[in-house]
Amino acid sequence: MERRGVMDLSGAELMAAPPTESSHLIPAFWDSPLSHWINVIVGLVLCFTMLGLGCTVEVSQLGEHIRRPIGVLLALVCQFVIMPLVAFLLALAFSLDDVAAMAVLLCGCCPGGNLSNIMSLLVHGEMNLSIIMTISSTLLALVLMPLCLWIYSRAWINTPVVDLLPFGAITLTLCSTLIPIGLGVLLRYRHTRAADLVLKASLWSLLVTLVMLFILTGAMLGPRLLATIPASVYAVAVLMPLCGYAAGYGLAVLFDLPPNSRRAVSLETGCQNVQLCTAILKMAFPPQLMGGLYMFPLLYALFQAAEAGVFIVAYRAYRREVLHKPDARGAGGDSDISYQRFSDEDFDSSYGAVTVSDPNSIMLDPCPPHPTPV
Repeated sequence: MERRGVMDLSGAELMAAPPTESSHLIPAFWDSPLSHWINVIVGLVLCFTMLGLGCTVEVSQLGEHIRRPIGVLLALVCQFVIMPLVAFLLALAFSLDDVAAMAVLLCGCCPGGNLSNIMSLLVHGEMNLSIIMTISSTLLALVLMPLCLWIYSRAWINTPVVDLLPFGAITLTLCSTLIPIGLGVLLRYRHTRAADLVLKASLWSLLVTLVMLFILTGAMLGPRLLATIPASVYAVAVLMPLCGYAAGYGLAVLFDLPPNSRRAVSLETGCQNVQLCTAILKMAFPPQLMGGLYMFPLLYALFQAAEAGVFIVAYRAYRREVLHKPDARGAGGDSDISYQRFSDEDFDSSYGAVTVSDPNSIMLDPCPPHPTPV
């Protein structure tokens, strides 16, 4: 069997590639003023969201996670062992071409995203562990993300992808995660009521922004661009978050973590930082090469949110119907226990009395009878 040739980004054939419809649509959208404004607004909303999620952190529990760095270890294994391997195997299993495989691999090598923290909050996950994993994976991405890309990308590309990585974008992602979370932790420590208000406001602002983002993207790009993406890429976008959720939960069970921590680890594994993936695709690869595959991070974000939403609905239904199901007998139903009222004359005052022979015992004198009212 012949080995398929790998892509060389430095070749002249790339710049001479014939333009396609998707290669015209993508640059027109990403380079437009609307796209730049969307990036700014989404970045600000995500910072505000991380501020709100920082308001869920308890300082005492956070210190416990830092002293026992299980969260750092889980973040390392989940984000830089499991997910890159899942992306690599799915790209091979679906025989993706070089361009599609690189888009999938980049998404798999990114650290955990902010969506995992929000989803963990909605399923009553261990928020301190979730945030520790997000911070740790973003910090570790400065070293381990280039390593993972160097290991896996050689099957499709000759040019070292490490040279193409925008480390400034990774550092900016780290700062936009650490600083708001730190401010949120401080706000929770000093002003609990204000922290609760910030948390609610941040979640609502994120929800409104996401809805507007999907509507604007669909209106600007439309089904024409989505039709240029192969069906195999859609299949990978569906399966990859599911594999991450399942692998993360299995790893948490292996570590014998409590149920709320298992849910947090599962969501942290399957949810990737699609904003960072999009930034890398925009900065590292020319539009005429990527075409409609610039949309893969958005597809991944859509399916990871939809699948996590299904899990949230299922968990809340289970919690309502099974864990908190009211007892029919305790809700005013019939009981097998019957009661009968006795009068004072029916009781023997000596019943239950004991004779004390221990000299160290203390005997109480009986109370005098109540005076009879006149």
